[in-house]
Amino acid sequence: MTAAAARSRTDICIGDITVAVHSSNAAFLQLLEDRYAGFLQHAAAPDYQFEVELTPPSEGSPDDDVSVYRRNGRWLLERGDFRAEWDPAARQGRIRQSANPYSIDSMLRIVHTLVLAREGGFLMHAASAVRNGRAFVFAGVSGAGKTTLARLAPADADVLSDEISYVRKEAGGYYAYGTPFAGELARSGENLRAPLEAIYLLAQGAENRVETMGKADAARGILANILFFAEDVEMVQAVFLSALELVERVPVRRLTFLPDIRIWELIH
Repeated sequence: MTAAAARSRTDICIGDITVAVHSSNAAFLQLLEDRYAGFLQHAAAPDYQFEVELTPPSEGSPDDDVSVYRRNGRWLLERGDFRAEWDPAARQGRIRQSANPYSIDSMLRIVHTLVLAREGGFLMHAASAVRNGRAFVFAGVSGAGKTTLARLAPADADVLSDEISYVRKEAGGYYAYGTPFAGELARSGENLRAPLEAIYLLAQGAENRVETMGKADAARGILANILFFAEDVEMVQAVFLSALELVERVPVRRLTFLPDIRIWELIH
């Protein structure tokens, strides 16, 4: 890291993994601190470090396709609005992007998917919440009702996310963590951690109903909602096997529901 960057950084801790973002631009770091308020935690030895080189706004768009691939032991992460190179062995990387927090947001999601894939965890298209000390994940495509369920969460529930949920495999089982990656609620989740009790695959219907699922259907439903971007056969295989292990250890159910708070009476 350069001397200037070493003096100025923001540490972003998601899922108990701290990523230090170095920049000599104080205004940019302030943007990050505003964006990730609630998930800032200074670490004497962060897990990973990235130095950001700010560039003028480019013609590239955040809507461009993302490309994630490995070359000579390094990961290359590219999209229209950023380009990053990351050496996971050295735990360091570099990012070139314009001065906005959204490119970092996408880069962080990609980095976390790669880290989690190595240990059997995931980022998922899912809402999640903690109630009575247990975490529940509600997975589904856009429009399935993730944000609706988060809005309907009772007062004694803490919403971890209404869009991108964080599932980590640990010695005692699987845990769900809060994330700053927001959907329609436009606010970060609570920075909490709780053991994962169950995963619900969402479907809207004419009544509130919970159904058990066979392991094969459950695995297909989980895989359809996992975020993973890397063009890497080994890592894709690891994610596939991790999904199979997850459905063996965590209940997966089909949740059909109406937009009514009474749906939470069925979640346990």
